[in-house]
Amino acid sequence: MNPGFYIILTAQFLSALADNVLLFTAIALLRNLDAPSWHDPMLQWFFVVSYIILAPLVGSVADAFPKGRVMFATNAIKFIGSSAMMLGMPPLYAYGIVGIGAAAYSPAKYGILTEYLPPHLLVKANGWMEGSTVMAIVLGTILGAVLPSINIQTAMIVITMLYMMAAVFNLYIPKVPIDHKLPRKDPVYVLRDFWHSFKVLWKDMQGQVSLAVTTLFWGVGATLRFVVLAWAGFALDFTQKQSTYLMVIVAIGIAIGSIFAARRIRLEESVKVLPAGIIAGGLVMAMTLVSEWHIACILLLLIGAFSGYLVVPLNALLQHRGHLLIGAGHSIAVQNFNENLGIAVLISIYTLMVRADIEINSIILIFGLFISIMMSGIYKLYRTHTPK
Repeated sequence: MNPGFYIILTAQFLSALADNVLLFTAIALLRNLDAPSWHDPMLQWFFVVSYIILAPLVGSVADAFPKGRVMFATNAIKFIGSSAMMLGMPPLYAYGIVGIGAAAYSPAKYGILTEYLPPHLLVKANGWMEGSTVMAIVLGTILGAVLPSINIQTAMIVITMLYMMAAVFNLYIPKVPIDHKLPRKDPVYVLRDFWHSFKVLWKDMQGQVSLAVTTLFWGVGATLRFVVLAWAGFALDFTQKQSTYLMVIVAIGIAIGSIFAARRIRLEESVKVLPAGIIAGGLVMAMTLVSEWHIACILLLLIGAFSGYLVVPLNALLQHRGHLLIGAGHSIAVQNFNENLGIAVLISIYTLMVRADIEINSIILIFGLFISIMMSGIYKLYRTHTPK
C-alpha cells in the first residue's frame, strides 16, 4: 500500500470516529431529555433516510468530481450537523443532517479505492478500511460512553474537533482521474441513470449475491447495536454505560474476522464465505440462553468475527463488479441505497416491536432466525445459478 492510501484511511477513521461518538452522545442527550426508549433506534432511522433519498444523486456527484474534494465537502456537512446539536437542535434532526453528509461521503470514500488501487489489492484495502471503521467504532463507543457521562458539551466539542481533523486529511487525498462522469446533469437523466445502474448491478450474478448479503448484514449490524443495548440490561442487569461497552466486544470480533478474511480470501473466492452468515444467525439466537457476562462477551465476539469474515470479501467483490459495470461512485450509491433501505426497514420493525412491548428474547429469536433463513436462501440461489 502506498502513502496515499493511508491518507484516505486516516481521513475515514477520524470521520467515522466522530460519527460513532456522536451516536452515543445523542443517545445520552435523549436520556437527559427523558425521550421515550423507541427514540434511540429512530436516531439511526433519521441518519440513514438520507442514504435512501439521495442515492440517485450522490453516486453521480462522487464520479463527477475529485473524490477527495467530495469527501472534504461532505465532511463539512457532518460538522454542521454536530454543531447544530451542540447549539441545541433536537438530536433526531441534528443527526439527520449528519446523515446527509455521510450519505454523500460514502460513495467517494469507497469509490476512490477502486480507482486508486489495482483489483488484487481490493480485499486487502477493504480489510484495512473495515478494520479502521471497527477501530473507530471501538474507540467511538468508549468515548461515547465516557465523555457524555462527564459532560455532554465536552463530548460535542471533541466531536467537532474530530470532524475538523478529518477535513485536514481530506485536503491531502491524492487526485485520481474522474471516472464515469455523467454527460447530462438534469434530474430526470440522473434518476434514469441511477435506475439503470440499479438494474445492472442486481442482474449481475456476483453483484446480486454480494449486494443481497451486504444489504442484509448492514441492516442487521445497525439494528444489533440497539438489540444488544436492550438485551444487556435485561439478561445481564447491565447499566447503560456497561451495555455500551459490549458493542466494543462486537467491534473487536468484526476486526478479527475482517483481518482474517483480508489475509485468507482472494477476490475471486469471495462467495465461499456465505455459510458464515448462516452460522452468525444461529449465534444471535444463542444470546437468549446467556445470563453470564463472560459467556456473553465470547458469544458477541464470535458474532462479530463471523460478520466481519462474511462482509469484507463480499464488499470488495461488489465494489469490483460495480466499478467494471457502472463506475465506482454509481456502484457505491446503489450499494448504499440498498444497504440503508435494509437498515431503515429492520430499524423500523425493531422500533415497532419495542413500542409493542415485545420481550427482548423473543425479538432476538426472530432476528437470528431471519438472518439464518435469508442467508440460507442466498446461498442456495448462488449454488443453483453457478455452473458445477
